[in-house]
Amino acid sequence: MAVPVERKGTFKVDYLKEIEVEIQKKWEESKAFEFDAPENDDAPKEKFLTTFPFPYMNGRLHLGHTFSLSKCEFSVRYQRLRGKKVLFPFGFHCTGMPIKACADKLKREIEEFGCPPKFPQEDDSDDESAQGSQDSNIMKDKSKGKKSKAMAKTAAAKYQWQIMESLGLKSDEIAKFAEAEYWLDYFPPLAVQDLKRIGVHVDWRRTFITTDANPFFDSFVRWSFIRLKERNKILFGKRYTIYSPKDGQPCMDHDRSTGEGAGPQEYTLIKMKVVGDLPEKLSQFKNKPVFLVAATMRPETMYGQTNCWVHPDIKYIAFENAKGEIFVCTHRAARNMSYQGITQKDGVVDVLVNLTGQDIIGVALSAPLSFNKVIYTLPMLTIKEDKGTGVVTSVPSDSPDDYAALVDLKKKQALREKYNVKDEMVLEFNPIPIIEVPELGNLSAPLLYEKLKIQSQNDKDKLQEAKELVYLKGFYDGVLIVGDFKGEKVQNVKKQVQKQMIQKNEAVVYYEPEKKIISRSGDECVVALCDQWFLDYGNQEWKNTTVKALDNVNTFHDEVRKNLLVTLDWLHEHACSRTYGLGSKLPCDEKWLIESLSDSTIYNAYYTVAHLLQGGTFRGDKPNALNIKASELTPEVWDYIFFKDAPMPKTNISAASLNRLKREFLYWYPVDVRCSGKDLIQNHLAYFLFNHTAIWPSEPDKWPRGIRANGHLMLNSAKMSKSEGNFLTLAEAVEKFGADGMRFSLADAGDSIEDANFVEAMADAAILRLYNFIEWVKEVVKPDAGLRSESHMTFNDKVFKSEMNMKILETEKFYDKMMFKEALRTGFFELQAARDKYRELSLDGMNSALVTKFIEIQALLLSPICPHICEYIWGLLGKETSILEARWPEAGWVDENAVKASEYFMETAHSLRLHLKNHMTPRKPKKGETSVPVIEKPTHAIVWVARSFPPWQSTVLTCMKDLHNKHGKLPENKVLSAELNSKPELAKYSKRIMPFVQMVREKIEKIGLKALNLTLDFSELGALEENKEYLKSTLQLQDIEFWYAEETAPENLRDDCCPGRPHIKFTKGVVIYLKNPQPHSGLYTRSMLVEDGDTVQTVVDKLRIQLRTLGNHVINQPSDMELWRYEDAVLGPRTMPQFDSPKAGKVQMPPSGVFRCDYANNTLLLEVNGTSIPVGRTLIYLTNDPPPTPVAFAPGDSFSNIKITA
Repeated sequence: MAVPVERKGTFKVDYLKEIEVEIQKKWEESKAFEFDAPENDDAPKEKFLTTFPFPYMNGRLHLGHTFSLSKCEFSVRYQRLRGKKVLFPFGFHCTGMPIKACADKLKREIEEFGCPPKFPQEDDSDDESAQGSQDSNIMKDKSKGKKSKAMAKTAAAKYQWQIMESLGLKSDEIAKFAEAEYWLDYFPPLAVQDLKRIGVHVDWRRTFITTDANPFFDSFVRWSFIRLKERNKILFGKRYTIYSPKDGQPCMDHDRSTGEGAGPQEYTLIKMKVVGDLPEKLSQFKNKPVFLVAATMRPETMYGQTNCWVHPDIKYIAFENAKGEIFVCTHRAARNMSYQGITQKDGVVDVLVNLTGQDIIGVALSAPLSFNKVIYTLPMLTIKEDKGTGVVTSVPSDSPDDYAALVDLKKKQALREKYNVKDEMVLEFNPIPIIEVPELGNLSAPLLYEKLKIQSQNDKDKLQEAKELVYLKGFYDGVLIVGDFKGEKVQNVKKQVQKQMIQKNEAVVYYEPEKKIISRSGDECVVALCDQWFLDYGNQEWKNTTVKALDNVNTFHDEVRKNLLVTLDWLHEHACSRTYGLGSKLPCDEKWLIESLSDSTIYNAYYTVAHLLQGGTFRGDKPNALNIKASELTPEVWDYIFFKDAPMPKTNISAASLNRLKREFLYWYPVDVRCSGKDLIQNHLAYFLFNHTAIWPSEPDKWPRGIRANGHLMLNSAKMSKSEGNFLTLAEAVEKFGADGMRFSLADAGDSIEDANFVEAMADAAILRLYNFIEWVKEVVKPDAGLRSESHMTFNDKVFKSEMNMKILETEKFYDKMMFKEALRTGFFELQAARDKYRELSLDGMNSALVTKFIEIQALLLSPICPHICEYIWGLLGKETSILEARWPEAGWVDENAVKASEYFMETAHSLRLHLKNHMTPRKPKKGETSVPVIEKPTHAIVWVARSFPPWQSTVLTCMKDLHNKHGKLPENKVLSAELNSKPELAKYSKRIMPFVQMVREKIEKIGLKALNLTLDFSELGALEENKEYLKSTLQLQDIEFWYAEETAPENLRDDCCPGRPHIKFTKGVVIYLKNPQPHSGLYTRSMLVEDGDTVQTVVDKLRIQLRTLGNHVINQPSDMELWRYEDAVLGPRTMPQFDSPKAGKVQMPPSGVFRCDYANNTLLLEVNGTSIPVGRTLIYLTNDPPPTPVAFAPGDSFSNIKITA
């Protein structure tokens, strides 16, 4: 776990928090988040409604809640910038057992131990964690997601009073929580207070609590259940329920001493028939079918059975089932079965024979679906008696445990002899390929056994790692390659295989508790079939309609859609009623309460009218805007509000009021995006879809449009845990990081449905970044900020403008996809980096108008995530209205070539700095040397760029491009090597081909197939020339020259220089000025670096190239140009030129003359025939060519759209 860095002070966060308080007050006073439906029905319906599953009110909101709801928060602010009317309502859930159970616990503790209570000393040795098997249920029924979380929360064995103390409550306050009603009034206001502190864009007029404590919501829920019952969506019958045989009734959470939150877990009971001779203890049943029964959650893997496992020392029993068959399993499993109609008598297990596992080892079995006609019962030493039936079917192709145990038996003859296992029962059996799993093949368990170097069935940690990989990937991504469902995804056929086996009498549905549950009477609970009201989600017609609804839902992640489809397929009856807890009474049977998942499916519709009914209170206990009483909200009234074609009801409520309620619903509905944690996909979100199609069967335009699920939130790379101190409530987080610092880090935590990570160091860094941005804005908006005000656009101005436009487009795309980490990357980090680069390169100052534009764009792009500081900065810009009234910025034209050129330049500048560093690094002394020469710092540099690749490299690139087009991808290097080495023109480059190919491959990974282009999209030389002053500054050089390699580079360097990869030479020299005094020549003064040893002819050649590169006329022959010096190197350049006699006072220099540099005086000497002549720094060049034709430039031309050619 990453440890938070200790802070040195809190000045900056306190400064931001002061701004946040000021901004929140401004929003509150202006009612900035309150929107009603337009009164005009013809008004444009550009609206956005987002909702979040209302949190349960048995404590304070924590950072995990905040992460999920932040998806709503960021999206609603973004959609408002897009010009839509937006609504983010927020309610609070109180339905269910936990609040009532906690209140009742407090009552009992006060009665038993006094007030405040004096608890007995606890014995830490009695650890519930010892119960049950740790190897369980990687593939557990996903509908138990909520329950699993509840189990985690109650894992610590604390008294309820102590739990309340851990929330910071005092004794006199805690006693009040013994009444369930007090919870309903205590936590919701605190939740609103905490949420307001982070500035959520919520219309708080629409908030409420659930249960019959709120008669308006109670009426709404009861109406929905009346309609569901009328439409045969609610039925009554037997349901699998946790049950206490001793108490003779279902055992709800409040009735349990251990195992709170656990529910029934479904298995498939595989019937493996004993064939051949019966073991001695079972010989009395030779006239009855005898089955060893194994409980599995993977019936679709039964094709791969190679044997059956039992534990040699576990006790088993044989009993007769309701069909007259003999089942062999543990007594504990049989006890569960007896309450599920499997035994002959309900609740009774008549034990016919007692056995140990050793008694049935070696028994021959016929296993359903297996490709082996006969398999054998073998010993496995890791089977646990308190999980499943004690009988385990073995599929070593896809179960690491099974494969490890089978390998142990195969390798260890002594182990076989110990348990009387014959060789033919083991050695002939090998894993059977049944499922193709991406990346793991069709024998995934053996593959991981070898990969993880598992040694035996006792290698628990590695086996657990292997199981998690195999089971999850195999279930969700695996494809069956055998059987009736060959070619179909495993997750899609699990139920079909189970159904097929049950129809053939090869399997039985079986349930047992997810974990050990002990009632308060001390009884170990079972799963029993009990009478219950349930929502019939197994109804095929209803399923089909809901799948159709899902087709039109944007799930943002394919995995969410895939998981929802799987859930809709396997989901069956859901118990919708309870006899204990808080909630609304079931209208059709009022001794039952509607349970918590069932009253929270279509309540989003209630949000649309809540502000007109609740009267500004959680309970709706004050008069409302329409003077409507809850008792007046009959089912017919709700029908009129929510059903488009429902008739006007007979009611005391005015038609105007009814129509206003209806208008609100029709305007805001449906839900555009429902945001939630991924653990609700398999329950709440599926029910959300089902119930919408049931309530609005003929109005698909009321069905949900979007579902955005996210992973759980880790804190500093570790699971959030109160017991380990790695936990933050929302109140603690906003106190520590401020609203925007926390929001920034929540956005950065993650976008996928994998677990996200809130890093405190990131939140602290965000505080610093936001503070620095505010301070920078304050500086640059001052009149004396040192910015350029002229309208002329430099190269870097144009690049910065294009980069801002590019970031607008990219960030818009990510906000649309609700990918807020990515939006933060492009809309803040990369936009800020573009600003920093622009500031660094603008040696003559930044453009004032562009800086202002940047601040506006940055504030708008960041405002959905950090609205407080963006609102504040909006004010610093002198804006008269709130940033909430602003619109998303329009992106202008993006000059992609200029942006590429700038990226190229920054990479090149970095590369040149590295070259300089290497140049200045002294070599190691040679053998015998005591020191090495000191390297003199260069004063100048020459950079060569290539117009095109050398011919051999062009051939390689063309070949690679052809092969990519042919195969759809680049072949492997061995194929490329064979193809390239077959070309005669590449023969002499054979050793250089593959290193070049590898370099190109790496470039393809960065920029794509453009890496295969033979030329760049921009002028490389132009990009360097535009930023010459910056390069001189960053490299600390007096001057730099840029040349095309083909023209002036030494021959040995030309092959190393290719487009995008310039070559630099650091040197010393003297910069001279070359003047042309000829009138009307069109030739101007040029500067040039002359190195020590350059000849006159070298300077003439370089000058000719300079003039040609600039577009002047071409001077082809050396004799066409002459280089002259002043007779007086000091005074000559200062005399007025004689245009009619340009050679007066000057001496022609021979082409063979050699220049020598006088570094002390920064001047040149000319060496001719052994004589040195001072020539200063100004020379004359003359030509006999006719005047040139000028080059025409169009307005707005830049180097990026002008091709310079020879």
